[in-house]
Amino acid sequence: MPRRPARAEQPRDTGDEVPGNQVLTLPNLISFGRLLGVPLFLYLFLVERADVAAVVVLAIGGTTDWVDGWIARRLRQVSRLGELLDPLADRLYILATLVAFTAREVVPWQFTAALLAREVLLLASLAVLRRHGYGPPPVHYVGKTATFLLLAAFPVLLLATASTDVATAASAIGWALAWWGLVLYWVAGGMYVVQAARLVRAVRRPGAAA
Repeated sequence: MPRRPARAEQPRDTGDEVPGNQVLTLPNLISFGRLLGVPLFLYLFLVERADVAAVVVLAIGGTTDWVDGWIARRLRQVSRLGELLDPLADRLYILATLVAFTAREVVPWQFTAALLAREVLLLASLAVLRRHGYGPPPVHYVGKTATFLLLAAFPVLLLATASTDVATAASAIGWALAWWGLVLYWVAGGMYVVQAARLVRAVRRPGAAA
């Protein structure tokens, strides 16, 4: 039986932007810049041990998380490439930061394991969707909020280890953001699994399109 092509959402009469095929747009360039920040952060943090510079790179990566999407909507430059680059940059920042922080004992391995387990769950859901001909589900605002909280928490946690003057306050703020982000990260993961299950059940119903 031939595989179904990935379903594409039909344009709605709500004023939503329909993704285009543009590549060299300002939002995409920002996303590319965020991707380049990942190896730069790892080099500064693990090789040079330049924690202050690493904090700056992390802070820039976190604060620009929403900038590319906002600019894309404002300039009407929403693109399919941008919809892939943005979550890719988010995940690479989170995973790279977790690995680096765990290696230098900024965060405990249990926290890292909890986030990685959620990623494994999401990958399994994506594999099931692809088997039934569906592409990745659209990014949910809960997931974006969780990502924002985590990307905001990481530079604050790093600041707590780099500066003794603000260590107590930075640690409290950083861990509050990190744990809240972790909870929402799992909530978003559960929502993606439920969405995937509904799509699969719809395919398996009698009379579903072959």
